Amino acid sequence: MQIKTFRPPLFYGWIIVGIAILGMTLIYGTRHSFSVFFPPILDEFGWSRGSTAIMLSLNLLVYGLVAPLAGTLGDRWKPRRVMVTGVVTVGLATAGLAFANELWQFYLLFGIIMPIGTAFCGWPLLAPALANWFSKRRGLAIAVGQVGGGISFTYGMFVEYTISRLSWRSAYFVVAGVLVAIIVPLYLFFFHYRPESKGLQPYGSAEPTITRRLAAKTNEGNLPTRRDWTLGRAMRTYQLWLLVISQSLYWGIGTYVVLAHQVKFAEDMGYSSTFAASIFALFGVFMIIGQLSSAMSDWIGREKTVTLATILSISAVLALLSVEGAQQPWLLYVYAVGFGLGAGLYTPMGFVGAADIFHGKHFGAISGLLLTGMGVGGAFGPWLGGYIYDVTGSYTGAFILAIVCFVLASIAFWIAAPRNADRLRGQA
Repeated sequence: MQIKTFRPPLFYGWIIVGIAILGMTLIYGTRHSFSVFFPPILDEFGWSRGSTAIMLSLNLLVYGLVAPLAGTLGDRWKPRRVMVTGVVTVGLATAGLAFANELWQFYLLFGIIMPIGTAFCGWPLLAPALANWFSKRRGLAIAVGQVGGGISFTYGMFVEYTISRLSWRSAYFVVAGVLVAIIVPLYLFFFHYRPESKGLQPYGSAEPTITRRLAAKTNEGNLPTRRDWTLGRAMRTYQLWLLVISQSLYWGIGTYVVLAHQVKFAEDMGYSSTFAASIFALFGVFMIIGQLSSAMSDWIGREKTVTLATILSISAVLALLSVEGAQQPWLLYVYAVGFGLGAGLYTPMGFVGAADIFHGKHFGAISGLLLTGMGVGGAFGPWLGGYIYDVTGSYTGAFILAIVCFVLASIAFWIAAPRNADRLRGQA
């Protein structure tokens, strides 16, 4: 008598992808709504743009520094508890901003406490979870999971509407309440860091891969035994540091020097705050399209995908540099579409490339180091944009700096060469 095995119609890993999308949307929506809160905060307190933007620079720096610790705890402890604690921390810090009246209070709440919570509930644990759940189509899974990062930019439209209907202080309460009410139950009852906790295997794990064939040859004595990557061993490779540098240049400096100031830049050009926020949201929409399209890296390669992202990002910032007044809205649309597609294509590549080379039981800590690179770069990006404006009265120098960073980030990624992942993993 033949026993039939029941197979669920939907692999549970795709549920984890869906949770990652919602988590990324609401968790990072608190950070990315900074550029929408930025103008009313400046209007109320009259602080300089450079000193006010430091709160975002601090946020990115602290987040990057804490990310490896968060990834390590996910690898070694109970990820669900870590993540729920992180969500509550972000919620409390966001709500606390409604009472802030001094610059140091924004630095403390937005710049220090919020990013600590973000690191413990966001991508430092979501990225390795997706890598754990998918052996095959990992590029697609991580790209789709990061769609929430793109949606988090469109979340600014909701924040702008809330500010216009209530106030920026009340909007912080709303953002905090939505985050905690939705994400805490999802993480508590549905999130699983590894498929083994559901009695499952990673997607595609039953299929032979080049790495497994290498392992098979090892048993024949043809290759040295492949060891699992530890953080220490990975840190002794130039490939990891180049991926960290690429992340720092593209996102930390290049992208955030633009994103932190894009709404205020549009207002300076004579556009309304609502129109400026809509451009921010349009960027998010096309970032989603770019993230979904980044699954092409499974076929054309990670490096070629990064090159395309770089070309689109540079073209977008050149369009922004061409804006001279309120009579050229089409240039802002070109910027939003091109930059969204470019950022969306690039965003998953650092983590997918790192997973190609370094995936294993210590990948949470390794991927966290990429976020450290982003955070270190981010410590300068938003502040530099404001400082350059305060000194020169223009964002031109800041946008040129962003273009240079995009080019250098692409070069670093090519030298890191995730295309050689199977050979490198065989040497681990």
